[in-house]
Amino acid sequence: MQPNDLIAPGDVWLVGAGPGDPDLLTRKAERLIAAADIVFYDALVGPGVLALIPPGVEQLSVGKRSGRHSKAQQSINDLLLAAARAGKRVVRLKGGDPSIFGRSAEEMAHLASDGVRFRICPGITTASAAAASGSASLTLRGVARGLTLVTAHLKAGEPLQLDWDALARPGGTLGIYMGRAAAGEISRQLIAAGRDPETPVMVAVNVSLPDERLIRGKLSALAFLVRTISDEDPTLLLIGEAVAGTPCPAELATSVALPVR
Repeated sequence: MQPNDLIAPGDVWLVGAGPGDPDLLTRKAERLIAAADIVFYDALVGPGVLALIPPGVEQLSVGKRSGRHSKAQQSINDLLLAAARAGKRVVRLKGGDPSIFGRSAEEMAHLASDGVRFRICPGITTASAAAASGSASLTLRGVARGLTLVTAHLKAGEPLQLDWDALARPGGTLGIYMGRAAAGEISRQLIAAGRDPETPVMVAVNVSLPDERLIRGKLSALAFLVRTISDEDPTLLLIGEAVAGTPCPAELATSVALPVR
């Protein structure tokens, strides 16, 4: 099968670009990128992923970050539709997985209303990549039987309204996307709702990229843990006993004082 056979002219693929490292793309995602006539990409798509776009393929940034939107969602919908109507092979690159806080449903509904065919290629979501980087598990038998993913991204001036009682229940892992700015409130609300202040947390910054940072601590210190993180750095909060992690043998070796001979 030739690369272009993957996408018919006038079709749209919503493709998960993963957390940023091109090595974490699926094989299918890489083939779809190679087959595209035009690629629309978000701000969170890693530069290594964008480098895979072949020369001559049209590229258009439609990214959103830190409240500064280069394109309104309706404009993005219209751009995808116009490219499909023009008979182009369209790839819409989304950071992480398109179906997790990617607003893919709005784009699919807009395309479907005009009879445009679309497909989804899933990607590795940041929570999974962060857990892998931190040698942690998102679930753990007898400790964390469930995983809840929420977003703390809000429009300017909106309060953070979440079901804190449900999120504070023990026995699960909580992943909060775009949670840096609200870290203090998240900590206060969870503790007020009954979550143990000593609950382990891992703050994951620029996951899978060369400047990745993993900051560990406890829930009561969450506001302090994020103080050195820039507004520009994509940040995920992982909260729960399972994310304490298990040091790999190499980490254990470096932490043990060897006898002097």
